[in-house]
Amino acid sequence: MNTIHIYLFGLGNVGSTLIKQILDSQQFFKENQGIDLKIVGLANSKKVLTDKDGISKDWKEVFAEQSVTRNADHFYRFSSGDLTIRIAVDATASKELSQFYPELIEHGFHVVTANKIANTLSQSFYDDLRILLQEKELSFEYETNVGAGLPIVETVRNLHKSGEQLFAVNGVFSGSLGYMFNRFSQEEVPFSEIVLDALKNGFTEPDPREDLSGNDVARKLLVLARESGLKLEFNDIAIENLVMPELRPASLNQFIDQIEKLDHSLEEKKSQLQPDEVLRHLGQLDVLNKTLTVSLQAVKKESPAGQLQGSDGFFEIYSESYAAHPLVIKGAGAGKAVTARGLLSDIIKISKATKKVFQVI
Repeated sequence: MNTIHIYLFGLGNVGSTLIKQILDSQQFFKENQGIDLKIVGLANSKKVLTDKDGISKDWKEVFAEQSVTRNADHFYRFSSGDLTIRIAVDATASKELSQFYPELIEHGFHVVTANKIANTLSQSFYDDLRILLQEKELSFEYETNVGAGLPIVETVRNLHKSGEQLFAVNGVFSGSLGYMFNRFSQEEVPFSEIVLDALKNGFTEPDPREDLSGNDVARKLLVLARESGLKLEFNDIAIENLVMPELRPASLNQFIDQIEKLDHSLEEKKSQLQPDEVLRHLGQLDVLNKTLTVSLQAVKKESPAGQLQGSDGFFEIYSESYAAHPLVIKGAGAGKAVTARGLLSDIIKISKATKKVFQVI
């Protein structure tokens, strides 16, 4: 039996869903894949809980009663001398935590993350992280950085590594914004109301401005650009920000209180649509010209992007082999369940890859 110790950062929508999925599937992985998954560490921004035997379904009550103040080295001290496979899972959107990935790796942790920030910091940080991973012979998995549970990162990575020349990757990169503008184009509802509903149902980042600013889509573009072999920085991306300047520096609570201010400009854009058009938020990566663009555009209803429903994402990949007819990946591009399942898939990927190594040792 291959025992895997999981240390989870972030207990919000995605993190708590991942916990449920792991606990519900523990027996399946034991019986069918010889993998014993144990969540032995839980942490939010202030508290931490550790349990060498692994948490159970009453983890919320136990965390509330037994968690202690979180120290930066708490997981390191707890895991000292542990020879099992250790995976740190980041289900947050924290920039601070992403900057600690090198430290986690130095302490022998594999890393699985839904957090896009580490992959979109400076090119030097990106390169140094991969050098360290190679030196320590550890894994870093982040399929959920783009398209939640859809296999976008792996597809682009495999094409590039096989020597395929990529031309472009275009589409609706944000299931969150897809959900919002699908509804906004079809319903007579204020845009602000749709945003609040999306936030409540876990379709947005914890701060919806991360989606509305275009920054979240921009990070996804940069992740794919770097997977395509390009050396680019976040500032190289042309981004249309849907949040007016006065709301950008406000606290989250202040933004929510004033969210109706978004409605006027978007109603104006909607009023300018032709009868056969809808609004879609698009990301465009031109690999050959090294340009990345994030913008809100009017598209034809019968176009692939115009036909999207719900929170579906849509990606067109153009390359040498897919020049005339792109490789198309479409499906649920947002939501806590698909994102958590993507994280779990990455955990299993590492578990399988390291199984033989630990058996030999």
